[in-house]
Amino acid sequence: QVQLVESGGGLVQAGGSLSLSCAASGSIFRINAMSWYRQAPGKQRELVAVITSGGSTNYADSVKGRFTISRDDAKNTVYLQMNSLSPEDTAVYYCNMNVIRIGTLLPLKGMDYWGGGALVTVSS
Repeated sequence: QVQLVESGGGLVQAGGSLSLSCAASGSIFRINAMSWYRQAPGKQRELVAVITSGGSTNYADSVKGRFTISRDDAKNTVYLQMNSLSPEDTAVYYCNMNVIRIGTLLPLKGMDYWGGGALVTVSS
């Protein structure tokens, strides 16, 4: 199996910064895309940022220029640096990874795994 564990959430004042990390463990052969999603109270889960295995990134318009996604494949970890936070960024943040498990037969198709979520609260 594959497990994703997030860390780094918390409470911060508007204008402040927080960093999230998500580490994967288990029977991992390779990780394709890594992503961060968030879900605010009463709203649907939305994609925040994604980074491909080649390092290409894409961001939601609402976080462009403020958030940075990065990955460390040696550690099977994805990061999200969040700057200039506003109360609208308050949400539970979930990491997602598309993982090819050891022993997967051809074609090598990955499966999506989710972290348990990290609460980020931004006070005004």
